[in-house]
Amino acid sequence: MTATFGTPGPVETYRYSGKTDPQIVHELMAAAGLAREDVAPRLSEVFESYLGTLESTLRGHASPLPGVEELLAALAERDDVALGLLTGNIEPGARVKLRVTGLDRHFTFGAFGSDDEIRNNLVPVARARARAVWGDDFAGTRTVVVGDAEADVLCARAGGARAVAVASGWTDRAVLATLSPDALLDSLHPPGALAAILGDGSGS
Repeated sequence: MTATFGTPGPVETYRYSGKTDPQIVHELMAAAGLAREDVAPRLSEVFESYLGTLESTLRGHASPLPGVEELLAALAERDDVALGLLTGNIEPGARVKLRVTGLDRHFTFGAFGSDDEIRNNLVPVARARARAVWGDDFAGTRTVVVGDAEADVLCARAGGARAVAVASGWTDRAVLATLSPDALLDSLHPPGALAAILGDGSGS
């Protein structure tokens, strides 16, 4: 943002958790006094600069949170589960992060911040892509959204999906609890996380 607009905005006090990349840019630039109509046409410049250094910045400094690799492996072994990635990251950035952390093999499709700035609109995008891959859109609570931010729970609710919140990020467990997710975890270690995601055991 500094390279494109001359300022990063108030990054020291800004809360990033659960927001899409385009939303982050627009909100930070609005706080810096830039009009949305001046920012929107230059988003591609911001993200080009961001992607230019992302992988080199992350490599050697990013790794999956505890339990994630084991949980994904356990889910991947099931024939009643389909794994997708729903994230506020733009797709190229998400792909870099998955590759750097060695998790890319688990996700054949996803819904991204580059699909829609509004995170609550991403569950339908994910379902449409699931149908294209598997012929099933995993309607209702057969879709499970797992996340560590308030926006993840709200996104699940907006899409009619089950919400599994995990207190592994910047959002306090108590704050997540106020949203009454379908399950609230302290980590993604199986078997507890696996049971929470599967719910009644009928798959996702």
